[in-house]
Amino acid sequence: MQLRARLFGIGVAALAGIPLAVLGPAGASQAAVSPAAAASHAQKTAHSCATSKPGFASCKAIVRTDLVQAQAVAPNAAKPNATPSGFGPSSLQSAYNLPSSTAGAGRTVAIVDAYDDPTAEADLAVYRAQFGLPACTTANGCFKKVSQTGGTNYPKTDGGWAQEISLDLDMVSAICPNCHILLVEAKTSSFANLGAAVNQAASTAGVVAISNSYGGSDASDASYGSYYNHPGIAVTASSGDSGYGASYPASSHYVTAVGGTTLSTASNTRGWSETAWSGAGSGCSAYNTALSGAASFDTGCAKRAEADVSAVANPSTGVAVYDSTAYQGYVGWMVFGGTSVSSPIIASVYALAGNTASIDNNYPYTHSTSLNDVTSGSNGSCSTSQWCTARAGWDGPTGLGTPNGIGAF
Repeated sequence: MQLRARLFGIGVAALAGIPLAVLGPAGASQAAVSPAAAASHAQKTAHSCATSKPGFASCKAIVRTDLVQAQAVAPNAAKPNATPSGFGPSSLQSAYNLPSSTAGAGRTVAIVDAYDDPTAEADLAVYRAQFGLPACTTANGCFKKVSQTGGTNYPKTDGGWAQEISLDLDMVSAICPNCHILLVEAKTSSFANLGAAVNQAASTAGVVAISNSYGGSDASDASYGSYYNHPGIAVTASSGDSGYGASYPASSHYVTAVGGTTLSTASNTRGWSETAWSGAGSGCSAYNTALSGAASFDTGCAKRAEADVSAVANPSTGVAVYDSTAYQGYVGWMVFGGTSVSSPIIASVYALAGNTASIDNNYPYTHSTSLNDVTSGSNGSCSTSQWCTARAGWDGPTGLGTPNGIGAF
């Protein structure tokens, strides 16, 4: 199984008329790439995770290098008091009409990533203090970090995966500030180790949702499905950042596959508008069984279709993240995109809803009227149009749409 990183370029030339611009995938996809996506190939890049080898996964974090400055790796290099760019908690909560201030207490969202982020708790504290969120620490019982075996013998540090970890922790904080957070660090980015970390998270009392912001080529649940099959827990996975082409574990029968949008403020009743992000992963699994709920929608896929739902992922309308474990010299406040953003957002919405003990990943399909239907934008062109082009109802890049409250979860 060939697994691949999906990270993107950025550049000032793409900024015209679009806030926080980065458009489209840099890697090849199984369908034609949109003109905006193709234009991004020549722009600056910053890879949070290196290209993976067979049997290993890549994280889906995309960092805006035009909005941060490379700094020396030193104790005073990070600037925690700087004013961050990108969407913060209040914007995300508003965009998705969420009861974040009143829901989520007593529930835990687990984040599974590879390698160690030694500054995870300290960086989380900076983010939460910046945005006036309650402290979430080991001391007060809100935050816990463990290895894939549940102990404190953490794996080696990896700066790229540390960026991913900070992104994931910050998104849980933004969406469900009353939730507890469990970080499980896999020994490596192999599917065997990441899967063991997912199982560890699922075995932990209080966990109601597990977010997986990584993936690789489509694969069979016969090989890896046991890692993601946890009834009573919502397991989410990033759909990928390279446009059309199924990605595992998003293509698993057992997870909620999370696509991506471009999120912008608007002068409408909602106050926001969304279009399909040109990099959002979509596709049909060659191996895994379709969700029963999808039978009511024309997916065009004989087997598992992705995505199911979506949230903001375009780096041009990205989110604020704080990370001080330097990677390629970048530390401090940064703006991130990718479906690494949308997966922990949706996991946290599941936690806000508090229904995971009695529902599964078919639930959004029977409650799609509680979602913001995304009907414009594409991630390229496909022989079956809904695989790549947003429309009313289900489509590949955005699934059934984005949260409008918690009714679909």
